[in-house]
Amino acid sequence: MVITRETDYALRLLRVLLDGELHAVRDIAESELVPQAFAYKILIKLSKAGLVCSIRGTAGGFRLCADLSQTSLYDLMQAMGERSDLNACMDPEYTCPWRATHGMCALHCRLSTIQQKLDAELRAHSLAELLTGTR
Repeated sequence: MVITRETDYALRLLRVLLDGELHAVRDIAESELVPQAFAYKILIKLSKAGLVCSIRGTAGGFRLCADLSQTSLYDLMQAMGERSDLNACMDPEYTCPWRATHGMCALHCRLSTIQQKLDAELRAHSLAELLTGTR
């Protein structure tokens, strides 16, 4: 699975914020059937990534502050701290025991080609497109 539950929830939370209005975490979580504590954790990650703005206080909440037409699904996945790796060997920090004794394998090379295509596809779709169905 490429998209985790956390990224799925992030997409749903962003969908609520598309109206540009300020929303309380409780209302966002209720609207999208996301546990409130999890919604808050995700909104903090989205805030750190510059996708949403948080307003503190009793009249506070979260609102969209990024142009989602300029933000890709790949960007969101990165903001959530996940990778789209097909296999552990796609991670540059992975130490492959095969590579240490035999060099680069043909499987890695083929998977790398697929990985590049997958990453390009994830970058090709903006969040606005995914959330509204328009290009």
